[in-house]
Amino acid sequence: MADKTQFGLTALDTVPLHEKVYLELVRALMSGQLQPGQKLTSRKLAKELGTSDMPVRSAFMRLQALRALSPMPNGSVEVPMISADRFQQLTDVRTVLEGTATELATKLINGNNLRAIRRHCAELTQAARSGDIDDYLRKNHDFKFSIYRHCGNEQMIFLIETVWMQVGPFLRNLRIGFEDDLAGILGIDYHEEVVAAIEAGDSKRARAAIVRDIHEGATHILKQVRFPELRH
Repeated sequence: MADKTQFGLTALDTVPLHEKVYLELVRALMSGQLQPGQKLTSRKLAKELGTSDMPVRSAFMRLQALRALSPMPNGSVEVPMISADRFQQLTDVRTVLEGTATELATKLINGNNLRAIRRHCAELTQAARSGDIDDYLRKNHDFKFSIYRHCGNEQMIFLIETVWMQVGPFLRNLRIGFEDDLAGILGIDYHEEVVAAIEAGDSKRARAAIVRDIHEGATHILKQVRFPELRH
């Protein structure tokens, strides 16, 4: 809801529509709400978002430049399929970037920040226990970025987001093997260890915990999913 001005008027939202559409798609990709191989058309998305085709097409073009979407011959786009090798490469990049961001953030996080991180941690645990994979993926995204955004390096955050746009759709595969009890996913999830290290002010331990979390999740996916044989 927009803020009220000193005259009692409602301040206008200055975020351009095309930027809102882009950010909505970015979040959907990063939080695993879109699946590998899923086809998207500007007309259908515009209808769902309640906008015209133009801002959706603009978002498509930006996301294609970041390798988050692939163009189709008929003008639509597709969430890319990737090979196991490329998924592993993206995972390796994640461990470097997200490990560094966590280490830096641990040194900068204050009491208010820590309370928000604890809340996101609790919500992530609850999402796993409730068995809702969509909610779990959203909460996983929210938890991790509640840490990374305090690293003090905007360029690093941009790079992390760019990698997440490519790998996010595959994180939905974390549910494989836990269909009957999603809470079992907590056995390969180390978010509580990350928070404990941040609370202790131990940046090296926080880095190691987030790297282990990323590595364990990726290893599980690589074991469970048959990736297509594609060129990078």
